[in-house]
Amino acid sequence: MPSRQEIITSRSNPLLKKLRQAVSRRSLTATGFALAESPHLLNEALRSGVEIERVFASERTAAAVAGRLPPHRRIPLHVVADKLFDRVATTSRSQGVLSLVKLPESEPGPVFAGLTLVLDGIQDPGNAGTIARSAEAFGASGIVFLKGSALPTNPKALRAAAGSLFRLPVLVGTEAGALPGLARQHGKTIFAAEARGGVPLFDAGISRDAAVVIGSETHGITPVILEAATPLAIPTKSVESLNAAAAAAVIMYECWRSGLRS
Repeated sequence: MPSRQEIITSRSNPLLKKLRQAVSRRSLTATGFALAESPHLLNEALRSGVEIERVFASERTAAAVAGRLPPHRRIPLHVVADKLFDRVATTSRSQGVLSLVKLPESEPGPVFAGLTLVLDGIQDPGNAGTIARSAEAFGASGIVFLKGSALPTNPKALRAAAGSLFRLPVLVGTEAGALPGLARQHGKTIFAAEARGGVPLFDAGISRDAAVVIGSETHGITPVILEAATPLAIPTKSVESLNAAAAAAVIMYECWRSGLRS
């Protein structure tokens, strides 16, 4: 059985205080762990083999959560009074489980090993997580989160990714100006999704030697990247363009359909 402490009932509990600080900042804890909220994300973290520092469960879910934790992992389980847990949770309708997980670190090699997805100024963490889920579903080798994009460790991004960010190799905080050189170093041709103009997706011939850049819906692709890229267009009917997450899914699916399964 996992180690289990007494029920936490005080807001001043040191563990809960540190957890609350990380929740309010939507960032990592002081020890470098991300907040993953929901039974599904706990299951995905266990299945993916990522490091789990500890798990917090509300009183109403404690027994079920304890049953999910493999005894050999020895993951500490802390039970929190229901009302207190709801105040700490990152969602308005908490499912009573919050895990502290460490996303795997990656070098550029695995990220650029196949078809690579690049997020350029995607600031909404829900969109970033949704894109990560599509990337894994359709065989991308990894994702580059350029500086200025939402972080993959954001709780909302983790929820939207539904476990994909526990498995996909990622690079975080790369400067936009460094991407063309990094792509060349790994033999990549850059394609940039554009709302207006560009080579139609079905004629682009994207291969595993491509890095596909998805830009901000407001600001588009960073100029230094656009100068080094082949603009890529998704033909649409009646609407001018798709949002970033939808565009990424269409592009990834077309690559998968064309035989780029990994």
